[in-house]
Amino acid sequence: MKEQQKKVLGEERRLLILSWLKEQGIPLTGSELSKRTNVSRQVIVQDISLLKARNEPIVATSQGYLYLSTKEPQQQQRIIACHHGPDETELELMMLVDHGVRVKDVIVEHPVYGEITASIMVSTRKEVEHFLANVKHTNATYLSQLTEGTHLHTIEADSTFKLDAACHALKKAGFLIEI
Repeated sequence: MKEQQKKVLGEERRLLILSWLKEQGIPLTGSELSKRTNVSRQVIVQDISLLKARNEPIVATSQGYLYLSTKEPQQQQRIIACHHGPDETELELMMLVDHGVRVKDVIVEHPVYGEITASIMVSTRKEVEHFLANVKHTNATYLSQLTEGTHLHTIEADSTFKLDAACHALKKAGFLIEI
């Protein structure tokens, strides 16, 4: 007979979640964490909120929760402005990750709410495909559709050469807005 999984309680559960996020180095979904601890996904959401309140560098991405390690090599960051239609989102993201760039977020300026930033956190083709599948599966719209295609991205890489090459590719495709 299958042994029933023990429910992990409170602080012990939060410490386990933190440990798993640090060790894995990849996003873990709320559902995965829920299964591991035998609690509901909503309890996991609350645990993540409590951990964030303790200044743990956890971000919610389209692939799951990610611990932002301070052990990573120094990354170069840049904010870029882009413009394209929703049907060109895949091409834009693939161009960026193909140049060794991580797309951290998308930022739009909303006339009522002001600046809206959403985490993307994609750095491989597989992550881009997963992000796009989530958008399609949930029937969500891209934030850039609120601004008729104009948006910003925070991008990062381990060298300015990679950032420059990615920007050059976007410019050549007609996506980059030069500031």
